[in-house]
Amino acid sequence: MPTRSRPRKAHKIVVQYAVPRRGVPGAASLRRWAAGAPAGVVLRVVGAREGRELNRRFRNRDYATNVLSFPYGGGSGDIVLCHPVVEKEAREQRKTLAAHYAHLVVHGVLHLRGFDHASKADASRMEREEARRLRRLGFGDPYALE
Repeated sequence: MPTRSRPRKAHKIVVQYAVPRRGVPGAASLRRWAAGAPAGVVLRVVGAREGRELNRRFRNRDYATNVLSFPYGGGSGDIVLCHPVVEKEAREQRKTLAAHYAHLVVHGVLHLRGFDHASKADASRMEREEARRLRRLGFGDPYALE
């Protein structure tokens, strides 16, 4: 009797909203952009106050930043996206909000997978991987000069 292979279990991606959802990408889009995560991930969209507090507490920087990643090992972890910062950057960079969110979610997932941008070589490697993943998702290279 032939054996059937079991379907691969999908890794759980939880989406939390700590801001009103108006203008914020939906959970299905955020999950799709985070699909490269090898283990469980929580994506949390926050406001400026929570973003600033987390950045101050964990990075000793007293301002809200666009994305924070908190790896727990094996590719699992939390990714925090600060909506007001992401929205402002998208406008300034003349990107769609969806394209900027997708980029930052991919960026956060790569941090959970062990990528970093501490050195020039590491940053270059991470940027290439971000661009490759974003292309697969239907977005352009966020680092390409216009």
